[in-house]
Amino acid sequence: MAKGSDESAADGDNASTGNADRMNRRTALGAGAVALGAGAVGAGAVVAATGFGAEPEHLPVAAEVDNNLARSSHLFKLTSSEKDEYNGGYLQGATEESFPVLLGQQGAVYFVRLEVGGMREPHWHPTAWELNFIVSGRAKWTILGTHPGGAYRNDVFEADQGDLVFAPQGYFHYFENAHTDMPLEVLIVFNTSAKEPNDDIGIVGALNSLPRDVLATAFGIPVSAFDQVPYEMKPVVITRRR
Repeated sequence: MAKGSDESAADGDNASTGNADRMNRRTALGAGAVALGAGAVGAGAVVAATGFGAEPEHLPVAAEVDNNLARSSHLFKLTSSEKDEYNGGYLQGATEESFPVLLGQQGAVYFVRLEVGGMREPHWHPTAWELNFIVSGRAKWTILGTHPGGAYRNDVFEADQGDLVFAPQGYFHYFENAHTDMPLEVLIVFNTSAKEPNDDIGIVGALNSLPRDVLATAFGIPVSAFDQVPYEMKPVVITRRR
């Protein structure tokens, strides 16, 4: 083949590659959703045949996401929405369920208020990171990182009004109201559509998922030391210091 033909073919290949690289991201995500959806349908058929569980929910494709963006309201009254009340504070969330325009966007936002003594249960999110903006008040934070150097990185600090705190995906963390005379208000952004606290594993549930003798061995203390730890695995989410 002539050199010119080789160059033309190469140019054509480069152009094809460039076109592929320029593929609309939403289309690519939609194609992935279709493939996942097809796999989910097959899995659902097996589940239905065996009688275990229910078929998975339909995953939105690109066209559905686009149509939803065109139809749904882009405004959500976050601090006027329904509250999830707990001892020590409450949550108000904008998720796919409460704010339909977020369908397929892999994002959710929460407004959190902790009263005096309020504390978020120590926990981690298996599938999401989070950004925490301190709207008002002061928060005590602990974020436990990984240990590539042989020791855990335990980042302990306080965050004031206007500060931003990042908790990486899978990192163990907690925060509490540092003030004794005013509430703490935090706006939290997640890169997941899962409803909080459906995507977190709390310390109470984590401890109670293990036999007490295993815990005693890990801590190097007698089993009796865990006698006062309750067995209930119900999520704590938000509580208050005693």
